[in-house]
Amino acid sequence: MPLTFTHHGAVDGVTGSCHQLTLPDGQSVLIDCGLFQGAETSSDGASAHQLEIGFALDKVRALIVTHVHIDHVGRIPYLLAAGYKGPIVCSEASALLLPLVIEDALEVGFTRDKALISRVLAVLRRQIVPLAYKQWHTVIAGVPGLRARLSPAGHILGSAYVELDAQLGPAPSQRQRVVFSGDLGAPYTPLLPAPKAPMAADVVVMESTYGDRNHEARKTRRQRLQALCEHAFGNRGTLLVPAFSIGRTQELLYELEEIIHRHRQRPAAAGMAWGDVDVIVDSPLAADFTAGYAQLKSHWDQEARRKLAAGRHPLAFEQVTTIGDHAAHLRTVEALARSARPAIVIAASGMCSGGRIVNYLKAMLGDARHDVLFCGYQAAGTPGRVIQTYGPRGGYVDLDGQRFDIRAGIHTLGGFSAHADQKDLLNFIGRMRTQPRQVRLVHGDDAAKRTLAGLLRQRHPGVEVVVP
Repeated sequence: MPLTFTHHGAVDGVTGSCHQLTLPDGQSVLIDCGLFQGAETSSDGASAHQLEIGFALDKVRALIVTHVHIDHVGRIPYLLAAGYKGPIVCSEASALLLPLVIEDALEVGFTRDKALISRVLAVLRRQIVPLAYKQWHTVIAGVPGLRARLSPAGHILGSAYVELDAQLGPAPSQRQRVVFSGDLGAPYTPLLPAPKAPMAADVVVMESTYGDRNHEARKTRRQRLQALCEHAFGNRGTLLVPAFSIGRTQELLYELEEIIHRHRQRPAAAGMAWGDVDVIVDSPLAADFTAGYAQLKSHWDQEARRKLAAGRHPLAFEQVTTIGDHAAHLRTVEALARSARPAIVIAASGMCSGGRIVNYLKAMLGDARHDVLFCGYQAAGTPGRVIQTYGPRGGYVDLDGQRFDIRAGIHTLGGFSAHADQKDLLNFIGRMRTQPRQVRLVHGDDAAKRTLAGLLRQRHPGVEVVVP
């Protein structure tokens, strides 16, 4: 009996990642357990509003976490509530960051009972098993058995793709290698080394978020970011950047620090130099994660470490203001909405489906002085997708049950995506020394999966490409 794959999420879209690999004797492991966002749901009916675990856990021996974005880990509290008591295997950096994400998810979506949250976090911490990159770890002993190894995925700090070595019988020929890509990053991502393809695999379960397109040149994205900022400042307005607290916020800070460092005395707007620009991070979780990133300097790439050695602080420079409490947030929204002082605001959520960015959008979308910059994927059914699609046409968006006309400038900067693009995904398979016999495409819209599947079949005719 062969290995079997069950996809509990990220099949009909890009959120709710949760995949199950089952050995012939019924023992299994989960790869990720994430929340659904927007209009996306799972094959067993779970959605953004239905969070219970809809599959049996009695033979699940381990949960392996690829990275700590909410669409990959947000259902872990429900997994624990359903009785899961096994290990939660993740990278060393993810082991530090995961409790922060789960604490925020509980506070925002479940309860503000601090004692209850503390109990959940205590259980979570007991079950976390940090694993160094490139180190094999036994998750199911015996025959059949399973070992796991994590390798850098270049998506966010601590992100990993997972190699699973399955021993299905006593003979060496009965060994199979399975790779779960998680979310792959792209070259030139600040702070992170680029991912390197594995040597070999029998089956690869791979994301396909941008399987139908290539990003704008990542090497020129800083210039585009600077130009968009200066355009917004020229209107004496605020540039609003919806950004996930984990990864994207830190990348933006890194690039803005470089712009300010290079152009400190140059005008960003009439009467204001780049050195005087306010960069506002309005997200307590983003602040916590930025501090977490700072603690994990040993995981940064060489360029970032060189900046630190030169006395620069790419995530904590003097122009950055972090907004903590809610009252200060509301005052900041009001002040920026009525004033003519240019500023950059980075706030979650990245798809505008909640969080503090919503209050900024309510206050500023109707004012043509302001601009909104999208630099990450917007899932179907989210306010971010609506604003991105209909804003340039003078449309509207519903936020918290109210209709808001869109008069602000709407921009998309593709080169900032933390996901690999079509070329990078093809390279992940093409650069393997031994080609897989099967590639299973998940974590993508239908068009992206179909396009990528066609290209893979064309380039690797001996590889079976499956779209679950």
